[in-house]
Amino acid sequence: MNEPTEERLAARPRTDQVAEQGAGYATNGEIDHIAAINRVFSQLQFAYHNQYYRAFPDENSETIAKKYWLSCLEDYAPQQIVEAVRVIVRKQTFLPSLAELIKACESGGDLFGLPSPRDAYYEACSAPSPKKDFHWSHPAVYYAGRAAGWYTLTNEPSRVSQPIFEHHYQVFCQRVMRGEALEAVSPAPLPNKTNPRLEPAEAKVRFAKLREDLGL
Repeated sequence: MNEPTEERLAARPRTDQVAEQGAGYATNGEIDHIAAINRVFSQLQFAYHNQYYRAFPDENSETIAKKYWLSCLEDYAPQQIVEAVRVIVRKQTFLPSLAELIKACESGGDLFGLPSPRDAYYEACSAPSPKKDFHWSHPAVYYAGRAAGWYTLTNEPSRVSQPIFEHHYQVFCQRVMRGEALEAVSPAPLPNKTNPRLEPAEAKVRFAKLREDLGL
């Protein structure tokens, strides 16, 4: 049973001991929104130590802020929220506002290296066969193209095929942003065409048979 939201959003120990437990304390795999918000605040605490404590001087103010941020960010995937704050921490020296975090979340696929739906569609349409051997910009493009149907992408007009592709692409993008790992697309290994070296006796027999067949 999940703990009540109030308790799960309560401030964690505001000491350096938290660093030993890790800035993010969600378990491996998919996380929920509450775990994402707690992880965001932990990262902000360690990245902007002094600024953070000025903005949230006590546990009560921190918990109130977490609840408000949670309500404003619930439309974004938890892993998308976590990735957004990571980008912010790497780029700016000041504690971000909620508006800045929302703006980072809205960059969506950019946080995960996903091309735009339009670019992904044209990539899927123009990729040569065999499709799996193509160097895809992201595995999600390949899987969306396969789900939409390569025949559909090749033979139907864009007004028909593009909405179909973008529907599937959105599904795979959401899976990526939830933290799911798509199977990596890699070229099929080339068959081993090296002929084994014949023993001298076997080579002599074959050469004699070849001379006989050629009437030499």
